[in-house]
Amino acid sequence: MSVWGIILGIILCVISIAIIVVIILQQGNQQGLGVVTGAADSYFSKNKARSIDAFLSRWTKAFAAIFVIFVLALNVLAHFDIL
Repeated sequence: MSVWGIILGIILCVISIAIIVVIILQQGNQQGLGVVTGAADSYFSKNKARSIDAFLSRWTKAFAAIFVIFVLALNVLAHFDIL
């Protein structure tokens, strides 16, 4: 494997870890649990959570697209014996 193959492989691993971290940081859809525990969400906290989730959702999509592009690039380069 050439130097470029190793570099692209390392970048692919970093992107994979970034996808995992961004997905783990997202909150689940657990609506209504505040009633059970007695915690009440204010309007501000609900909008803040949505904006953070929207931000993380956009980054998840971006990292996923970059991941797919790198995987396809590595496969094409390996198929033509460039790496």
